[in-house]
Amino acid sequence: MSTDTLIESSAAPSEQADQLAIDAQAADRLFRAAHTTHAFSDEPVTDAQIQAAWDLVRWAPTAMNTLPLRLLVVRTPEAKQRLGAHMADFNRDKTLAAPVTIVAAADPSFHQHLGTLAPFREGIAEQLDPQADLREGMARTNALIQIGYLIVGLRAAGLSVGPMTGFDAAGIDAEFFGESGWRTLVAINVGYPADEGAHFPRQARLDFHQVAEVL
Repeated sequence: MSTDTLIESSAAPSEQADQLAIDAQAADRLFRAAHTTHAFSDEPVTDAQIQAAWDLVRWAPTAMNTLPLRLLVVRTPEAKQRLGAHMADFNRDKTLAAPVTIVAAADPSFHQHLGTLAPFREGIAEQLDPQADLREGMARTNALIQIGYLIVGLRAAGLSVGPMTGFDAAGIDAEFFGESGWRTLVAINVGYPADEGAHFPRQARLDFHQVAEVL
């Protein structure tokens, strides 16, 4: 099933829509009509789709172009069982049933790539190397920024997503990241919505004037 069949036009008021640089269909797919998905069909998700999403996500802004986000793509039954053992009860079954789950993690050793990613900061990798706590915080903050872009990037690839934080992060780290030292942040089920039970009813959102102060 394609998500095209699930996205209905929900165009914003014309005054707001006129301020967008994308058309209403793109705005719907990426934001207005996109729902957190809890149940998926059997339609497969390809590595090519995930790679296409990453090709967008890698342009997201991060401090000094650190790009600390790392992705574990879990799709085989064996890997699913290993991951499922560390998911909270209310997330386990839907994770096991999803075509793919991406464990989005932060790499505290991101500084090892800064010679390539940030050549404009000569010597920064050496400066950061002994500062493990600083690197941990930088990795977490910037990876979380990238995860927001990842969700939108997967939607741009025609996929639906179900981000989750109900799991034993330390358990997942020990299970999968013992050698790399990556730190689990969010698990994202990925696929196409099932015919039934895919989405909960849409809840309210706050308006601009409720969340913003303009000085």
